[in-house]
Amino acid sequence: MNARSPAPGGLELVQVLVNTLDLESGADRLDTPEGRDALGLRQDEVTAARELRESLRATLLAHAGHPAHRTVTPLTDLLAPAPLRLAFDAGDGSAVLTPAGPPTLASRVASVVAEALVAGTWDRLKACEAADCHWAYYDRSPAGRGRWCSMQVCGARAKMRRYRAR
Repeated sequence: MNARSPAPGGLELVQVLVNTLDLESGADRLDTPEGRDALGLRQDEVTAARELRESLRATLLAHAGHPAHRTVTPLTDLLAPAPLRLAFDAGDGSAVLTPAGPPTLASRVASVVAEALVAGTWDRLKACEAADCHWAYYDRSPAGRGRWCSMQVCGARAKMRRYRAR
């Protein structure tokens, strides 16, 4: 939907997951083997992935100051069964969060969110305010007040609607 660069670090996983559904066309990449493979999902994990995707979308809308697009399972509830553990590198002493059990999509997302919180980048991952879009994008604007995934598409449409309304 947009030409913005991908979110930094592991946040790209969240961005890719949220952007598997194109609201305008209705196309869902989780319906395709390629879309599932990009996220390391099996067919039997798609329902849970969709639920996680929509909960993440609601959270990203909140980051942009907008209400949830629909009623969703709280992200806290979806990520609760995804415990993390600290793994240390003996060579340089660096630490990373890793899934405590098998690396499910939920545990990978929980790890990414935790690392983004520490890095201060989590709140910059947002969902486009356009009701027919809600595409995930990383807000690189200096003030952190970006509103659309693409100024050329969603931003231009919104501005044209306001102009016509006047």
